[in-house]
Amino acid sequence: MTPAQIDEFYARLAKAMPSPKSELDFVNPYTLLVAVVLSAQATDVGVNKATRPLFARITTPQQMLDLGEDALREAIRTIGLFKTKAKNVITLSQMLVERHGGEVPHDRAALEALPGVGRKTANVVLNVAFGEPTIAVDTHCFRVGNRTGLAPGKTPLEVEERLMAVTPPKWGHDAHHYLILHGRYTCTARKPNCPACVVRDLCAFPDKTVG
Repeated sequence: MTPAQIDEFYARLAKAMPSPKSELDFVNPYTLLVAVVLSAQATDVGVNKATRPLFARITTPQQMLDLGEDALREAIRTIGLFKTKAKNVITLSQMLVERHGGEVPHDRAALEALPGVGRKTANVVLNVAFGEPTIAVDTHCFRVGNRTGLAPGKTPLEVEERLMAVTPPKWGHDAHHYLILHGRYTCTARKPNCPACVVRDLCAFPDKTVG
């Protein structure tokens, strides 16, 4: 896509999604971090079902430590890989208390040093909690970047770097949400809803669906 086409691409998504946001439930940066860690290889709907009652009473690392790993494991047992995730959440909570005064650090390296936190999770926290123009490349974002020709790449990091290079600054903060939501609801994996797509004429995908 040309720079003008890329700008138009985002402008149309912005018009279709004027107030995009994460579909994970959270109440503060800490619960956001926990929710994103729990969402690995799980759906946002499934995570929210488990965390809604949890976050009604647990909103700080110390409260999570007081709850304990056994009780946390029980609270999130409906989420895939819940045993490993419970262990990670307890350990990262301990690290937040010991190293960061119980606060979520506004720093990529510090975030990625926490167990269960990779680049994608750090990008979500930096964007949603701290307003940075980061782009978290999940399966949806990866698919949209490649399928449309917006930011082709063989790995999530390649797609992320390409997106960061071509995305106009004015769309930087919400680009992450536009691409993920577009991939989740319109540019789906098995049968994209091309007839309803607002950027179909800008998209390079050769096998567009017709109905």
